[in-house]
Amino acid sequence: MRTALTALWLLLLCATPGGRQQPAAPLTGAIDIHVHSLPDDRPRALDAIEAARQARERGMRAVVLKNHYESTAGPVSLVRTLVPGIEVFGGIDLNLTVGGINPSAVAHMTRVTGGWGRVVWMPTFDAENQVRFSKETRPYVSVSRNGELLPPVREVIALVAKHNLVLATGHSSAEEGLMLLREARRQGVQRMVVTHAMNPPIQMTVPQMQEAAKLGAFIEFVGSSPVAADAGARYDRFAEAIRKVGPEFCILSTDLGQMGNPLPVDGFAAFLAAMRARGFSDGEIDRMARENPARLLGLR
Repeated sequence: MRTALTALWLLLLCATPGGRQQPAAPLTGAIDIHVHSLPDDRPRALDAIEAARQARERGMRAVVLKNHYESTAGPVSLVRTLVPGIEVFGGIDLNLTVGGINPSAVAHMTRVTGGWGRVVWMPTFDAENQVRFSKETRPYVSVSRNGELLPPVREVIALVAKHNLVLATGHSSAEEGLMLLREARRQGVQRMVVTHAMNPPIQMTVPQMQEAAKLGAFIEFVGSSPVAADAGARYDRFAEAIRKVGPEFCILSTDLGQMGNPLPVDGFAAFLAAMRARGFSDGEIDRMARENPARLLGLR
């Protein structure tokens, strides 16, 4: 049943804007910087070991495993032992369960076995911007107040710079994201990415993405939810924005692993094919799915 569903998803995703079918793209050498897996506090389609195995089987170079509520640096160290032949990285997402904007948690991640905790995401599901966007009434994590970054945020950015980590903007607002990037550049951070810039609740405009790129950040575009009714239109918007920002500043990833969606490797292959169907050359796809994420992660 899963195989049949996957085939259907690939057909949906690989269709060109004119309705013709496009074969799924090969993943040799590709890097997905945004994969969700078990263990987690919610259903996922596969565990971290299987996510790495599937990526290796498809010839991928690396994956980054993300969890909204706890560091993945420890699990990644075990995954690397069990699944050799592929680079696997983790990180920490600064939501309430790790103490929010918690420099101590970031510093601890840098000391976890292997040093494979590579990414620091600013708050996502617990971000003030996310909670307000979702019209929820619950505690949240702020990164700024009155137009200024909070002191612990600056301290975390200093740690990112010190340990040559990746700063990801999380679900901060577009304006906050730019504030984070400006401060990160001031402090000498070398690796930055705007987390799924066009997705709610971030919704960066093209001029904002262009400014982020000028500050030295990559702009992430995630395939995600490929069976949604708006998938084709969403990919059209992505393609238009990438053309205006420039593929040299963009990264394609999946944000997959949820139950009910394609497996990350299948969704990634289909997403790349969908972008190729929208006019991107093999060289541009390579830049966004291979070269740029390798640079972001410090791979040679």
